[in-house]
This record gives sequence, structure tokens and C-alpha cells, in this order.
Amino acid sequence: MKVIQFREALREAMSEEMRRDSSVFLMGEEVAEYNGAYKVSQGMLDEFGPKRVIDTPIAELGFAGIAVGASMNGLRPIVEFMTWNFAILAADQIINSAAKMLQMSGGQYHCPIVFRGGNGQAGQLAATHSQSFEAFYAHVPGLKVITPSNPADAKGLLKAAIRDNDPVVFLESEKMYGDKGEVPEGEYIIPIGVADIKRKGSDVTLVTFGKIIKVAHEAAEVLVKENIHLEIIDLRTIRPIDYQTVVDSIKKTNRCIVLEESWPLASIASEISYHLQRYAFDYLDAPVMRVMQTDTPFAFSPTLIDAALPNVDRVVAAVKSVLYRN
Repeated sequence: MKVIQFREALREAMSEEMRRDSSVFLMGEEVAEYNGAYKVSQGMLDEFGPKRVIDTPIAELGFAGIAVGASMNGLRPIVEFMTWNFAILAADQIINSAAKMLQMSGGQYHCPIVFRGGNGQAGQLAATHSQSFEAFYAHVPGLKVITPSNPADAKGLLKAAIRDNDPVVFLESEKMYGDKGEVPEGEYIIPIGVADIKRKGSDVTLVTFGKIIKVAHEAAEVLVKENIHLEIIDLRTIRPIDYQTVVDSIKKTNRCIVLEESWPLASIASEISYHLQRYAFDYLDAPVMRVMQTDTPFAFSPTLIDAALPNVDRVVAAVKSVLYRN
């Protein structure tokens, strides 16, 4: 094991895959000369050269379209968006081209692309730069959606995404690029579609993903002082979802909270809640509860940001509610 930053784990994944496969290349705004907006691609231009680490104009629709065409002709692009908020401009290529190409071509063309970049709120960036897009892209058949919560998962899942023959939406967090964690040495790949139990517990299952998992761990430490033991499941992959791991946990705890850094309507939490009432109803001793961002656009004010985001107090209250301890 070695301890590295989240950004370094992503860089290792990309570099290792580019050394292994000459068809893999990186493109995006400031990925080359500037070493990446968040220094994820630092040093990659020096190693791989300007034909494989390519700076693009500020034109997300344009370079996403180039990536789709390249992938249809035997290459495997990694497209970095400075933030997924900017990728809204490329949604036509991601949703109408990449996601649908295999079906619309009658199986003749795969689109092995990884679209990656910063996702969710990252401080005082206001409403148009603070959105979480997991549910948005998970809604689209043909895409795979991944949200890692630590450096080891980031590396293992990104390597799997680059090797996958389908387009993958890889959602990172600007607030996590400097986070440090242990990453296994050598070849390390995590299969897409497999959740991970980050903390074992017996009283309540808490399902989450991405950086908001930090709130889950903080809440677990508060609750354990009251002899309440959370089981924390990190979905890691949002499409496909590993429902079975969640159901198996519910059979043990009989209660569930879903913690998500996004709006409540048409959320991943809504999908998990439906699946549990359909396939684990007889094991539930309380309704499934969600702890979500408030149903409003993000503000610039730090106090309003704190009020909008899920926090430890809200998680603790939800857990006690499903345990009927309020």
C-alpha cells in the first residue's frame, strides 16, 4: 500500500492505461500545458506528448463530439471537463451520440469514452457551478456512471472505465482532489457495478456515494456513542447500481437511510427507496428515509450553503427516526 492524493490516483490510472494501450489519449481544457485545472494530468504531456495529451478550446460540445468520432474509429478518449456544470453544453454528444451509438448502429459501433471532471458543490461557486449530476446521467440508458469517494476507488474504477467498451461518466469532486488515502501497489482494478461496505454495522443501513460519505462517517462516530451502529454502503457505481448488496444489508439491519448530495426529486435515493419497497419490503421495520440537499438552487452565501447541504445533525435525526428513538 502507498498513501497518495486523489488527483495522483487518477493520474496513475490514466498514465498506466496510456502506457498499456496506445489507443488511449486525454483531451480537455488545460490538460496539457497547464497540467490540468486541478493538476490531475501533471507531467502527462511530458511523458506522452501533444498527440496524446491535447489541450482543447473552450468548446465542450465540440471536443466531446471529436471524442465520439474518435471512439467510433478505434481510439479510447478520456475527456476532462473542468467541471460537469460546463458539460451541460456537451450533453447532446454524451446523451444523443455516445449513449445511443451502439443501439443506433445495430451493434456496429461502440463508444469507449470516459467523460470525467469535477462534480457537485465545491464552496462558494453559486447555483450554476455547484450541481451534482449523478441522477441526471444515470437516467440515460447506454451510459455507465461512477462516483468514487476515495483515492483507491478512484484509481481502480477509472482503470476499469478506460477499459470498458461503453461510454462512462466519471464524476469526481473538486473538494477531494487533495484528499489522501491508501492505494494498492501494482495493477489494481475495481469492477464496475460493485458497491462496497465501508463500515459494518447492525442497526441501520446508510447508503451513499461520493464525497458526502464523509458526513456518513462523522454521523456514525456520533451515533456509536449512543450504541447505534451504522452500516455504511458506498455505491461507487450509480449505473449500474449494486442493489443486491443493499438488500442483503437490509435483511440484517431492517432499516435504511439514503444520503445524497443532490436534489430530492427523481434522485438516486428515490430509486433505491423504490427498489427496497419492491424487493425487501418484508425485511423493513421502518420507512426508508432520505437525507438530501434542499430542493433549491445553491446560493453563494456560506451560511445558506451549510443550510442546504446534508449534515451530521440531519443524518443523526434520520437514523433515530427510523429507530423510533425521537
